[in-house]
Amino acid sequence: MDVHGKRTDATVLLVDDTAAGRYAMGALLRRAGHQVVPAATGNEALAELDSRLRRGTLPDVALVDVDLSDMSGFELCRRIKGRPHMAGLPVVHFSASALAPGDRCQGLEAGGEAYLAVPAEPEEIDAVVRAAVRSARLRADDQALARRLTLLSETIVTIQAARNLHELADAAANGTARLTGGPAAVFFLGPDDELYRGISRDRTSLALPDEGAHRAVAGLLRRLTRGQSGVRITTVPAPLWPAGFFRPGMQHDARLALILTQDGKAAVCLATPTRGMRRLNPEEETLVARLAQATAYAAEPLLMYQVERHVALTLQHSFLPQPHRLPELPGIDVAVRYVPASQQTEIGGDFYAALRTDDGVLAAVGDVVGHSLDAATVMVEIRHALRAYCVDESDPAVLAERLDRMLRHYHPGITTTVCLALIDPATGRTRIANAGHIPPLIIRDTGTADYAKAAGPLLGVGLPHPAPTELYLEAGDRLLMVTDGLIETRGTDLAASMEHLRAAAAGALPGLDALCDTLLDCFGHDREDDIALLALRLG
Repeated sequence: MDVHGKRTDATVLLVDDTAAGRYAMGALLRRAGHQVVPAATGNEALAELDSRLRRGTLPDVALVDVDLSDMSGFELCRRIKGRPHMAGLPVVHFSASALAPGDRCQGLEAGGEAYLAVPAEPEEIDAVVRAAVRSARLRADDQALARRLTLLSETIVTIQAARNLHELADAAANGTARLTGGPAAVFFLGPDDELYRGISRDRTSLALPDEGAHRAVAGLLRRLTRGQSGVRITTVPAPLWPAGFFRPGMQHDARLALILTQDGKAAVCLATPTRGMRRLNPEEETLVARLAQATAYAAEPLLMYQVERHVALTLQHSFLPQPHRLPELPGIDVAVRYVPASQQTEIGGDFYAALRTDDGVLAAVGDVVGHSLDAATVMVEIRHALRAYCVDESDPAVLAERLDRMLRHYHPGITTTVCLALIDPATGRTRIANAGHIPPLIIRDTGTADYAKAAGPLLGVGLPHPAPTELYLEAGDRLLMVTDGLIETRGTDLAASMEHLRAAAAGALPGLDALCDTLLDCFGHDREDDIALLALRLG
């Protein structure tokens, strides 16, 4: 009988060095319903096992005579158990000779499951063989379950480390494929009806389904999860499930594990093929359902982050003037750029401003320390405060002091870097107050580039700010102000990055747009922080 109590027949490797013994024992086993694979020696048995291992058809049990001509049955057992891919094969020793209890113990110590003294009743031999097979299958099932539980745990750790929904979908798809032994696809349908998809690594990236297939999946998820609670396992037949998600161009019935996030706003789907594939057993489906639950839990904060990131970006784009909305600044040309961080990074608090004052043009670039919606909102407050203060005050150092007091009063514990430059277009006189920021880069019309010697403490720490640094710009000179997201790289000294920036700026083509585009081409790819640039040129 198998683990469910049903009688099953086995393939028996019968190892006996006497032809008569092989015939008699083989006939008995065949009458009991088993298939018999005979072998006359230990080496012949090992060769047969190697051949069957290559074909993936190992026998269910080995019935081994203790007294073989080339090695003992105990030695054969040790060799079988010593091979990793054969170690699970149950071995039953038998002997027609009277053996002492110590000899029988030797067989058990070699790894054998049982010992038969022959002659024995056919029913006893059949029962011993079936019991050995049943025990081995139970052990194999337990080991397979333990392996799948380990895979489930490893996958959950991986999906919890995902930085965005695309990474999460890929991790969940690969985990599902490892649990089920076949291809898998994972889908998230967000509250905005945006569909995120992940496909297991064994699926070629060529000939992926088109947008129509993705719209069909989104429609299915909306219908199947309407009003759902908990995990639902269901099968969608091939005519309704688009082709190509599991194998390029091929249609399959899809077995889906569906769950909604706790707030019910997003659907999670783990999909595996059924047509032409092995059907999952109940234990495997239970593990896939658990993985679906873990994936939904991991998706919730990422979905919330998507909403927060959208709000923060909206704030920044709303309050940072775009190039076509910059104010008219007589005598000065201005160019700006803003590039949000890569998708897996939280939005930051970078900002820029170019404002007219009674004493000239005030240019500012800053960065609220931290990455979150809070950083973006503090950025908006600082920028509005700066606009208000410069109505009746234009001295950069005084403005830095006022911003510092405002920040400490309303946002204690938050710090900000900012660089302020006041330029008189008529004379080129430029006064710079720098609060912990990268100093401005002065790119002369002669082709040289140097950083202004301007430094000071961060805003928000309450330290006094030094008098502004003063210098003069000539007609055609450019002044460049950037946030550190442009050049800061983990593991690279900031001074070295600043030198690379200085060299790239010095070699850029004339013009503000050419300068900004050159620097973004050189440094602005896949950054972990937002990038803000402001460049101006004295007319």
